[in-house]
Amino acid sequence: MNKSYFIGLMSGTSMDAIDAVLVKFHGDIPTLIASYQEPMPEKVFKDLNKLCSPEHDEINRLGQIDRTMGKLFAKAVNALLTLSGVKKEQVIAIGSHGQTIRHMPNLNMGFSLQVGDPNTIASETGIDVIADFRGKDIALGGQGAPLVPAFHQSVFSKPNQKRIILNIGGIANITFLPGDEHQVLGFDTGPGNTLMDAWIQRVKQEPYDKAGHWAATGTSCPEMLKQLLSHPYFSLSSPKSTGRELFSYSWLEQQLTNYIHLEEADIQSTLLDLTCISIARDILALSENGELFVCGGGAYNTHLIHRLSQQLPHYQIHTTEKLGISPQWVESIAFAWLAMRYEYGLPGNLPAVTGASQAAVLGGKYCAK
Repeated sequence: MNKSYFIGLMSGTSMDAIDAVLVKFHGDIPTLIASYQEPMPEKVFKDLNKLCSPEHDEINRLGQIDRTMGKLFAKAVNALLTLSGVKKEQVIAIGSHGQTIRHMPNLNMGFSLQVGDPNTIASETGIDVIADFRGKDIALGGQGAPLVPAFHQSVFSKPNQKRIILNIGGIANITFLPGDEHQVLGFDTGPGNTLMDAWIQRVKQEPYDKAGHWAATGTSCPEMLKQLLSHPYFSLSSPKSTGRELFSYSWLEQQLTNYIHLEEADIQSTLLDLTCISIARDILALSENGELFVCGGGAYNTHLIHRLSQQLPHYQIHTTEKLGISPQWVESIAFAWLAMRYEYGLPGNLPAVTGASQAAVLGGKYCAK
């Protein structure tokens, strides 16, 4: 049976679901065949959140959640194949990002840790798995993230046209595609949805602020916003990457000490502005104008996009739908792409983005047999 497909698996900082895609490639260009989203069970979501902060009995909990997530990723793959009618024998490999629970690239001995045991995925699906994409880049002195700019360059760049690809997941990251001989750049700008999600989950027990409706009812607090923007991360030069470890609910609670008098919706509005302004500042430092294409869950937050457009008056803002890929599936397709690059011995990182000493083939293979 002819093998011609790759599968991409992505579970991002928001930890709300696993995105699975079935992809065919023509050269580097993907065609999306089928997609599926596996919701994150509430208990697993809580267990993952606990592991994102230091606590007792971590090693036992880590080992168990690693296997649990492996089974959940495999469940998503099997459901995707059932939906598409494609047989496992037709799939070359699965590219699995895993679920990041600790991203600490700037320590003396930096590391990035994902769970979702690839051996379990391979055993439960009968398909080879490519995983651990960040480790090689970190071993070469890089941040191990963001990894999607290489994919963005391959798929979205256009000669003589400045483009920025903005992914707003739990953390926001940007890729600058200059359209000429200049280097592609990319880095994490800071919080995307993570703080807004954490606040509405704590206050209203809702998973996220749909379309930014709640934030739209509030009024941002300039003093609080100034304090949040004073976080040292925002003044770092690239290459840089971050995660929930830095912009956590615990950090937010500390920042709220002097603002407990604010209305809850005003805090949500301020957190939305933190995301918009930190993104806009980094974009404007790269170019005052151009095309901006948004992907990730934040692309569907219409109020966030509205406020972002006010910060970037000289940018044409669209979603990646205009470039042929739905905002929801860009990152999971990127990991199918990285699996394809591994399979054919091609580099998957951009040293100018991650800070690695060289371009390298990323990941390791976990065989089904």
